Parts: sequence; C-alpha cells; structure tokens
Amino acid sequence: MARWLFKEEPSHYSYADLERDGETVWNGVSNNMALQNLRKIRRKDRVLFYHTGSEKAVVGLMEVVADPEPDPDDATGKLVVVKVKAVRRLRHPVPLSRMKADPQLSGWDLARLPRLSVVSVSEEQWRRVEELSREREEEIRI
Repeated sequence: MARWLFKEEPSHYSYADLERDGETVWNGVSNNMALQNLRKIRRKDRVLFYHTGSEKAVVGLMEVVADPEPDPDDATGKLVVVKVKAVRRLRHPVPLSRMKADPQLSGWDLARLPRLSVVSVSEEQWRRVEELSREREEEIRI
C-alpha cells in the first residue's frame, strides 16, 4: 500500500463535500509529474486530502477504491482518474507552514514543489502528519 497527498481548492471540492458524497472520482489532474504519480496509484492506497487556497492544510484521510482509469472526459486519452472515498477528518488541520517548519517534513515535495497536485508520501511523513494532527497548532513541538 502506497501513500499519497491530493490537493484541491476547497471552494471547488472540499473534504466536507467528500464526506457528504462518501466517494468521488478524482479528476482534473493535468500536470505531467502529477499525472505520472496518479498513474502509479492503486486500489487500497491511502491519501491525505489537502486544501489549497487560503487554507493550505491537510484536513482529512481518503482511500483509493479503484485503480486509475482513462478520464472519460479527455479526448486526448492522456488523462486518468481514480475513485476515492472518505476515511476520516483529521482532529486538527495540519497547515503547510507547520509542515515546512518541521525538520521531518521540510524536504517533502509538498513543500518543495508547491504546484504539484499529487504528491507521494513516505511512511515517516504520513506518521508525522498524523502526529501533528492530534495537537492544536499552538501546542505542536518541533
């Protein structure tokens, strides 16, 4: 099982929308590097849901429920989609500023490549985000 982070503008589709829907097809990824990552994703992989825009924080957890498939709305045949389902909302969102300041997360592609919408997550990075989500931002010790 691999781990990933997907970014989305909450005004377009938020974690609350996913909770309401239960599951959704993740589409709209067109960046070549993000598409390469999306093609590697497999059923049962775990995903951090990251709100972009003014929020800039990891807010929830998802699970991939189907392997990548061609995007039915893409006439070029280059784009793919995956189906994901909500797992749970994090107790406290983990802001990008906190992750950039954390020595265990500062070198992560999330911080280094801000325009990348699908990012791989190591087991250690996943564990650290989970740890940070259990405390309010002002209580976190780096």
